[in-house]
Amino acid sequence: MKSKFQSIYQHLIKDMQNGKYQAGDTLPSEHELTEFFQASRETIRKALKQLSEHGYIQKIQGKGSVVLDLQRLDFPVSGVTSFQELNQQLGMKAETEVVTFKECRATPKQAKQFQLPDDSIVLEIARVRLIDGERIILDKDWFPKNLVPGLTADISSGSIYDYIEKTLGLTISFAKKEIVVELATDEELQLLDVDQGSQIVVVRSLTYLEDATLLQITESRHRPDRFRFVEFARRYKT
Repeated sequence: MKSKFQSIYQHLIKDMQNGKYQAGDTLPSEHELTEFFQASRETIRKALKQLSEHGYIQKIQGKGSVVLDLQRLDFPVSGVTSFQELNQQLGMKAETEVVTFKECRATPKQAKQFQLPDDSIVLEIARVRLIDGERIILDKDWFPKNLVPGLTADISSGSIYDYIEKTLGLTISFAKKEIVVELATDEELQLLDVDQGSQIVVVRSLTYLEDATLLQITESRHRPDRFRFVEFARRYKT
């Protein structure tokens, strides 16, 4: 169940995304928000603090909470989160188009990573993500076929992680990621709304189950003008 401040936080994000508050606008004062949402001043401050931390507003002394440019979506670097979960959290109103769903032999590198015999079969899945009608992400995934029995293209158009965890009863535990910038490939020029010579942010991930079995190899290829890649870091003294 959502807390009161989280509901207010998401309500204000939707107002920004729907154009009620645009970049450069100032949100209502804490007092006005307190009355509108029938919430305590502390609850309003917690919601505003979260908006500030996630890059939606900038609090300026003497002016209030100023709305920042929302053209880019915050894409977390840390954590193991499915695209459908991000879609719900960020309110992106995204669509998914499965462009490839096939069985193929693992490449020598994949077989080594998955610790499988060279002739093992993997599922190769490619999905284009559309946000506001624009084709801006190409997700390419490989799974050992034996780890995801019953996985279909139809399931892949929704949440694969939901199927793995709720239907197969597996526990997804952690991932290793690297981020690089590359020129758009011919495949991306064909599948995404990008031009020749465009740069693409590529997030390569290895995702593991709780017993440290490699479940998934991913290449998630993003159009960089629509995303900020964000991380939360805490300093620990030694």
